[in-house]
Amino acid sequence: MSIVDKLKQLFFVKCRIWKYKLLSNCTNVTGNPKLFIPLLLKGEGKISFGENVQIGVVAAHYTYSSYNYILASGKDTEVKFGNNVVMANGATIQATTGISLGNDVMIGINCFLVDTDGHDLDPSKRMDGDVKSAKIRIENNVVIFYNSVVFKGVTIGENSIIGACSVVTKDIPPNVFAAGSPAKVIRNL
Repeated sequence: MSIVDKLKQLFFVKCRIWKYKLLSNCTNVTGNPKLFIPLLLKGEGKISFGENVQIGVVAAHYTYSSYNYILASGKDTEVKFGNNVVMANGATIQATTGISLGNDVMIGINCFLVDTDGHDLDPSKRMDGDVKSAKIRIENNVVIFYNSVVFKGVTIGENSIIGACSVVTKDIPPNVFAAGSPAKVIRNL
């Protein structure tokens, strides 16, 4: 690596990683993910990383401009990563109840996993803070391609693949390819 490449790495990657570590406020974090882009960890809950978790992909776009975000909002909230998980650039995980990722899971660029509605659908209740939430479970060897969203209460079965730009609102069985908005099973694998 040339001196110019080393300087680029220092100023455009490492300094940003340090900055986001300083901005993070989640204190109940276990594990040591490999950071290739910045990671912002927020909330009062627990965030645990398994072995060989990779945050960011250098060869992908947004390497120098994005960051990944994980929120474990409440004291009883848990976000759990299995082993050998890759969370690509610009991905977000927001948990009120809990989100678990199995082993060998790949989360694509700009994916969003959220276990809550955020606000009530009833206009008179939208601002009261009482939101519906249900755990998300991503089983082993799942791939979620870029720009997809996974909503509350969903389980994605082992070995399944979610196509790009999908909106997953219901459980996906094991060993299938699913895609669309809302995501539907396209074929068995």
